[in-house]
Amino acid sequence: MKVLWDKGASTVAEVVKELEGRLHWKPRTVQTLIRRLADKGALVVETIGREFRYSPAVAQDQCQHEESRSFLDRVFNGRLTPFVAGLMEREDVSKDDLAALRQMLAEAEKKLKK
Repeated sequence: MKVLWDKGASTVAEVVKELEGRLHWKPRTVQTLIRRLADKGALVVETIGREFRYSPAVAQDQCQHEESRSFLDRVFNGRLTPFVAGLMEREDVSKDDLAALRQMLAEAEKKLKK
């Protein structure tokens, strides 16, 4: 999906070429995954002659939100605090990251007060 979000409509061959060196998947594996994503409605298929071009049917931010929500629900019973706490304990956090988190928390608090 990331390749298609970044590059736009592409053929299976174009996706395979883009993934070369990053993933060690066979072209058939990529083709199967793309077909399954299309079957599930995550990709739009356009037929041009004998060629199939695939493009995302869902925006990247929408997909990331849904996947994040699903992960939180499955792994952390829907709770954000244990997830963030676990990351903060095990990952390096930069001053810029902390400043951005403070800003997000301040904005979230303003919304609660309304």
